[in-house]
Amino acid sequence: MKPDDPDVIWLEEPKLNLFERLYLPAIIDGLGVTGRHAVTKKMTRQYPDEPYQPADPLKYRGVHRLNRDEQGRVKCVACFLCATACPAHCIDIVAAEAPWPDREKYPEHFAIDELRCIYCGMCEEACPVDAIELTSFYDLTGLTREEMVFDKEKLLSVFDMTKDREPLRTAGFRLSQVPPEEKEEEEK
Repeated sequence: MKPDDPDVIWLEEPKLNLFERLYLPAIIDGLGVTGRHAVTKKMTRQYPDEPYQPADPLKYRGVHRLNRDEQGRVKCVACFLCATACPAHCIDIVAAEAPWPDREKYPEHFAIDELRCIYCGMCEEACPVDAIELTSFYDLTGLTREEMVFDKEKLLSVFDMTKDREPLRTAGFRLSQVPPEEKEEEEK
C-alpha cells in the first residue's frame, strides 16, 4: 500500500478543545446514566415462583435438542456440519452406517458439552436437515461436569419435553430470516 494510493482514505485525529481534554463531558454523561437508572422503577422477578418466559421463544437460545423425524428416528444424518461450524468445539459426533434405506449415515454417538457451548446458534444454522435446534429451555443444572455433557438420548429427551411447546423450525426459514407469516403481514 502506497501513501498516494487513491483508494485509501486517510483520516486525521480530531483536535480536542480544553473542555473535551478534561473528560468532563464523558463524566457528566456517565453520571446522567447512573442517575436515570437510580430513579427508574425496579422490577424484581421472584425466580423460582415466577419463571422467566422469553418474549419470543423461537428466537431465544437455550438448551439444544435433537429433532426426530416423522418415524421417530433421529433426524441427524451425521454430516458433521454442526461440529465444523461450532466455534467452541463442543459437539462430538461418531457416525455409523444407517440401518434405514433413506440415508447413508446416522449419529451412533452425539454429544454436546453444554458448559463449553456459547449458545451462538451456528450449529443450528449449519444443519442441512434441521436436526439440531436451540430451545427456550434455560433452567439447566448439574452437579458434575459429566452431567452437563448431553448425549444423544438426553438431547432427544429435550425434544420430547419441548415438542408440544415449541414447534419445529422447519417451516423453510432460519432465525436470520423473516418467518413466512410475518412476510405476508408486512406485504399487506
